[in-house]
Amino acid sequence: MKRTVLAIDIGSTKVCALIAEIDDDNVAQIIGAGISKAQGLRKGSITNIELASKSIKSALNDAKRVAGTELRSAVVTISGAYTKSLNSSGIVNIPNKEITLNEIQRVMHTSLYNANIPNEFEVLHALPYNFKVDDQDFIEDPLGMNASRLEVETHIITTQKSNLNNLRKAVKAAGVDVESVVLSGYASAIAVLNNDEKELGAAVVDMGGNTSNIVIHSGHAIRYNDFLGVGSNHITNDLSMALHTPLHTADNVKISYGSLYAPSNDLIELPVIGDETSTHEVSLEVVHNVIYARVEETLMIIAQSIEKSGLKDHMGAGVVLTGGFTKIEGLRELAVAILDNMPVRLAKPTDVGGLFDTLRDPSYSGAVGLVKYMAGNYTPYEIDVNRRMRHTGEEPQAAQAHYPIHEEAPKFEHPASASTPSPAAATPPPVREEKKAETQKMVNIGSNKPVQTEQPNPISKFWNWATQLF
Repeated sequence: MKRTVLAIDIGSTKVCALIAEIDDDNVAQIIGAGISKAQGLRKGSITNIELASKSIKSALNDAKRVAGTELRSAVVTISGAYTKSLNSSGIVNIPNKEITLNEIQRVMHTSLYNANIPNEFEVLHALPYNFKVDDQDFIEDPLGMNASRLEVETHIITTQKSNLNNLRKAVKAAGVDVESVVLSGYASAIAVLNNDEKELGAAVVDMGGNTSNIVIHSGHAIRYNDFLGVGSNHITNDLSMALHTPLHTADNVKISYGSLYAPSNDLIELPVIGDETSTHEVSLEVVHNVIYARVEETLMIIAQSIEKSGLKDHMGAGVVLTGGFTKIEGLRELAVAILDNMPVRLAKPTDVGGLFDTLRDPSYSGAVGLVKYMAGNYTPYEIDVNRRMRHTGEEPQAAQAHYPIHEEAPKFEHPASASTPSPAAATPPPVREEKKAETQKMVNIGSNKPVQTEQPNPISKFWNWATQLF
């Protein structure tokens, strides 16, 4: 049975809403898309809830109109701004000597419990990058293995609670609830990385309009993430100031002449800022020098961040660049020179069924990555923002996403006959309420047992016990 999902990528310059259908084989088909200019956001964070909600609603309405469907909840990206990351570990004993999903969930929650997370921060993702079974290290997937002890090392990404709440308010004001929140860099990595790059380790840099997000993927999970307040709009601002021309003209110059290759000495005529009726001539060499200086500075900041991560030796596949910034000619060659001759690839989002032509663009990596995330293309195990453990082998749980599991669900021993319940056992809800009311009355007069029928059966016994327990 197909399920329909809504993904909203809230970027620094645009908001993109995608509606997709996901079938039982977790294959996604995009059926609607909407894009609007971002307002009420600065450096990836919401600064005006009303304006931000208008931008979200505009993109949302366009997507709904194309898809012809109505959705009440969405998965949303959040910028890496104001996030903090830390590593933690957990260890549990395996009572039955076989590792099940229950043990994996326990050990991951233990690592979360052991982490020193500040009160004003909320967990976005807890991503395990190393499982250890007894004394065996770097286990890809411990599920089903025999062991007496299970350990895990996790990379935990947190964000300020106020930042998360403002995002939820803005989306809620646009008419939908937030089902889950995904780090934008994580979503971009899902969209652009291939299996070899995941295996060898790679840094994914999503270079946007006002911001850049870096994640380093190693050991089948994210090991590091960083946020840089630089993007392609800084080139526009530099050109506007250097050429004394309005911002919209500077942006057109960047798009038309944005190249890092050897410049020509040709002259172009541009309007003067403050007096657009008069023009002046500018050499393309000046345009080249301004663009080159800003791009070089941005790449050097990225190189410093990668160096700071301490994971450079774990990046066998090098660096993958995506985002609107990457459309500048000659970027890859300059990046190779600045990043110590590491392999560099410019990436577009991998194909998803029904992908509209406009979405086959590096600036839409985050939005496409969200859809793939909803189709199960995340790391093998993770704890999401709802404190619910996700794993790639799970059944589609679109309905359950609204009721996240915050802690381990208690286990009950069911009677043998409970596996094939009889029609009599399926008591309608009104009768249940009456039984609970009768039970409460009896408790008030000193009895702590519910009313039983003359000929009880094991199923009704179990039902009465469970009703009283809860």
